[in-house]
Amino acid sequence: MTTTSNTNHPAGKYAPINGINLYYELHGTGEPLIMLHGGFGTFDMFAALSPTLAQNHQIIGVDLYGHGRTALTDRPFDFEHLADDIAGLIEHLGLETADLLGYSFGGAVALQAAIRHPEQIDKLVVISTPFKRTGWHPEMQAGMASTSPEFFLGTPMHEAYMRVAPKPEDFSRFVATMREGMSQDYDWREQVAALKKNTLIIAGDSDGLPPSHAVEFFNLLGGGLRDAGWNGENLIPSQLAILPGATHYNIIFRPDLLLPVLSPFLGGTQAQE
Repeated sequence: MTTTSNTNHPAGKYAPINGINLYYELHGTGEPLIMLHGGFGTFDMFAALSPTLAQNHQIIGVDLYGHGRTALTDRPFDFEHLADDIAGLIEHLGLETADLLGYSFGGAVALQAAIRHPEQIDKLVVISTPFKRTGWHPEMQAGMASTSPEFFLGTPMHEAYMRVAPKPEDFSRFVATMREGMSQDYDWREQVAALKKNTLIIAGDSDGLPPSHAVEFFNLLGGGLRDAGWNGENLIPSQLAILPGATHYNIIFRPDLLLPVLSPFLGGTQAQE
């Protein structure tokens, strides 16, 4: 069903999953599309995209564990647990499968969900997301490892947390737990190479990862390795988009760049197994 909401009074619900209460919202009708926001954010990050996507999809907007309206517990942050939360939500909602879109930190969660629970994921969209920690530019890696609560004071992320979090006093612990989680090394090259999902990789040409890493990601899926052929006979189902003038910080606020890429991919045929 279609729901309307504003930031302060969201039309959301909670799902008891893996020992936490996971917050989610439903918007629009159609094939289900789960949207996973970036680190330290909320589903509201997608305000520039979700209303248009909800015209043709049932949008399932999530506040990831510890973020926004989903309370922090004693559980650490790791992508595997977060991915299992999304699989649990799909089951909770009684869905057989769903498309999955993630940005930055949420993109890593989405990628792990597709790796760990392939039977529940149809199409996968990863925006500004490397497949290994060293895929980030060095200054991004350093920033993640040194993030402090003071860095966020006065930012929209801090203001949103104070406004919607079940326990605003958890903010410092939230940042510390996220810093520890984001400092962990990972390299999912082998799992990505074995992935059988139609995947759309999107990155800005001035992103937190170099365009060459997004190309390497696409190569692992079998893309960009040979000419597509006169009739496209060598095209693969996965796609790569490098968006001009897009940075890690403005890319999700550029529906003019994203929607022309997202809409044909999400509106096409189901994934090839």
